[in-house]
Formats: sequence, C-alpha cells, structure tokens
Amino acid sequence: MSPGTGTSARALSARPWDVSLPLDSTALICIDLQHDFCSEGGWDSAAGLDISACADVVAVVAGVQAAARAAGIQVLHTREGHAADLHDCPDWKLERSVRDGAPIGAAGPLGRFLVRGEPGHGIVDAVAPAPGELVIDKTGKDAFIATELDSELAARGITHLLFTGVTTECCVASTFRTASDRGYHCILVEDACASPVPSFHTVAVEVAERIFGVVSNTDAVIAALAQ
Repeated sequence: MSPGTGTSARALSARPWDVSLPLDSTALICIDLQHDFCSEGGWDSAAGLDISACADVVAVVAGVQAAARAAGIQVLHTREGHAADLHDCPDWKLERSVRDGAPIGAAGPLGRFLVRGEPGHGIVDAVAPAPGELVIDKTGKDAFIATELDSELAARGITHLLFTGVTTECCVASTFRTASDRGYHCILVEDACASPVPSFHTVAVEVAERIFGVVSNTDAVIAALAQ
C-alpha cells in the first residue's frame, strides 16, 4: 500500500502492548547512521569508543528499511553535523569534543569530524537514503530542534514513528522523547538501535518503554509490515 492511501493497519507485537500500525500514517526514522558514528576512523572511533555495536546494527536497520519500503511506508533519515566554519557548533560541544580527544572539525581518516559534506558525515552505504526519501540535517541530538522535521511529518500525515539508529541513549532517545511529547505514537525497535556502551543502551530502552512509548523488535516489525 502506498503512503497516504487507504486505512489499512497491521498489528505489531510490542512490549507491553500490541500496537496497530496504520500504514498510511507510519514512518520509519533512521537516526544518524553515519560513518562518524558507525565506521572505523570516524568521530566516535577517534574518541576511543568501541563502535562495534553501532557498526553491526547497520545490517539490522537495512533489513527494517527493506521491509518498510516493501510495505510502502515512508523512510526518513537524520544526520548530525556542522558547517565547515563551525559557526553552528556551540562552544560547550566543541570543548567536550576536545576533552574527549576528537575535536569537532579536526582532520581524521574520514575527513573533518562531524562536518557536513565530509565522508564521515555521510550515511553508511548499506542504509543510505533511497531517491526521494527525506534527510534531516541537524546540529544537535534532538532531530526536532531547529529543523523542519515536525512540519515535514505533519505535511505527510505521519502519526506513528518507528525508531532505529544510533546512539540509543543520545540522538535516538532525545528525538524519541520529543516525538512523544509532540503526540506521535513512538515505537523503539530495540535491536535496530545501538550504543558504544551496552549499559547505556539497556537503560535508554527501559526509560523509553516505561515513560515515552513502546518497545518492539525487528522480528515483530518486519512481520507486521509483511502481512
């Protein structure tokens, strides 16, 4: 079914409730699956973080993307990064990156860290946007702040959001919380999100489930989309 047509919905098994996915108003949002967070030589890697979980989750998200596209629901993407002159990078954020050993804007194996247009800023090929899919560029963690995301979702009639991407406790959680406060039905696809710190992932999932939305997994999501 194509987005924006009909009223079909498909049941999604989630914890602790079953969720009905109205296909004409559901979107999959893929958060910050960029080389700077998911690839060796990127920003997180240069800061000494173990990016293996973020690298591994790319293939999982690719499977969810394929199911979403086959079902006709919209797929959206976000990227975090800054202008080349860093005028849109807050001082505190730059200072933290210096402290962590990977200054934003410094040269690395994948170009300047977190700078738009550099190789590291790009989305990993396996989960790259298909032609016509919306890409939201942001300078912070929450994809709703100082972006067109909310207006774009409203224009597309989106009421339900499936969340995937990295990192679970940071950009995913920040966007998930705001989406919930703005009235979207938020479903976190647990095994399609990742963090360099396993305990952070676990806590972020628990908080999302208890307070802001519901949690499901790729098997349930793909099965619901395939019905």
